[in-house]
Amino acid sequence: MQALTGARLIDGTGRPVINNSVVLVNGQRIEAVGPRGSVQMPPDTEVVDLTGLTLLPGLIDCHDHLASKGYDLPSRWGLQEPLSLQYLRTAKVLEDTLAAGYTCVRDAGGLDAGFKQAVEEGLYPGPRLVVSVSIISPTGGIGDRVSPSGHSHSFPEDPRLPSGVANGVDAVRAKVREMARVGADVIKFATTGGASSRSGHGPRDIAFGPDEVKALVQEARALGRKTMCHALGGPGLRMCIEAGVGSVEHGCYLAEEPDLLRMMADMGTFFVPTFEVYEFHSTVSAPHMQARARALQEIHQASMHQALAAGVKVVAGTDAGGFVHGANSRELELLVERGMTPMQAIQAATGWAAECCGLDKEIGALEAGKQADLLAVEGDPLGNIGLLRDRNKLKLVMKGGKAFVNKLGAGQQ
Repeated sequence: MQALTGARLIDGTGRPVINNSVVLVNGQRIEAVGPRGSVQMPPDTEVVDLTGLTLLPGLIDCHDHLASKGYDLPSRWGLQEPLSLQYLRTAKVLEDTLAAGYTCVRDAGGLDAGFKQAVEEGLYPGPRLVVSVSIISPTGGIGDRVSPSGHSHSFPEDPRLPSGVANGVDAVRAKVREMARVGADVIKFATTGGASSRSGHGPRDIAFGPDEVKALVQEARALGRKTMCHALGGPGLRMCIEAGVGSVEHGCYLAEEPDLLRMMADMGTFFVPTFEVYEFHSTVSAPHMQARARALQEIHQASMHQALAAGVKVVAGTDAGGFVHGANSRELELLVERGMTPMQAIQAATGWAAECCGLDKEIGALEAGKQADLLAVEGDPLGNIGLLRDRNKLKLVMKGGKAFVNKLGAGQQ
């Protein structure tokens, strides 16, 4: 039994801060939480003094690509190095992401289920993983790997990462079943282009038809899987929301159609804006990507404001694979810069994020009975959200009751 005492506590639910708190950890789980004096500590409890630190739930990224290494074609297709080296690089990314305070990541495509198994078996450290395996889209969509010259991805396919291309209702249903067979926890699909997609397939351009999307969501639901949809604007954005998708990824142009926000609030659809990836694309990507990312910035921010006002749960996701790993907390800074309060941003990466991933009964809040996934940071992130991105300020990262990062002084342990 271990008691973490004295910290300023943010529990992940949006409730007020508890000063001089006690969190009692019994094995992998939290046994009790409350102000000092309200939590009874059994004899022989190990006391860890966190006075001066802020304690909060382990952070959650609802949209990452942990296996991605770059946006250039050789990196996207994995042509420049052996598969074994790529896998080892990905394993290192998992370790580094956990060290950054992220105890759970929902991977939005490219990570096979074997990495999840390795983490769960204790073979290699990493966050809890919710995997989608591959992105489902029609021919010409973002999951269709064809180079500008017309060459298709001829790289020997990994059977654990099947192609996501499917056309027609029957093929879409079969593809959902295939993804479930190879271990997908959540079904990721795309109904529009994006900032980083090829010229001629932009943020409002459609992919799939309404019947295909409806069949996809129905099949996923029948198999007990949630769904997440890459959709920025236009008819493709509307069709995925009307079909009952679990979360809208990016959703930059939602403010153009306020009725969709009301629909999302009524249906419990989550919004994952991924501001971090557009910060990247607006600065260093290919010219057509920069133009798209810059064009959507203002309405993207308006979409977040209107979503919050409508009662939609906005959650944190970086879409970081391809440009940076381990700086996931930059998304929280951007959420605050775009108008969230620091408390809302933390909730977007904890309690609400756990709901989005379907794990809210296990993680996302510092509450009795939940997994002891937590981090302690020097200072007050409600006053400076940027503290969460400063590795020097992260003093403790715990997952399932085990400390992965422990920089506490001798007097604190």
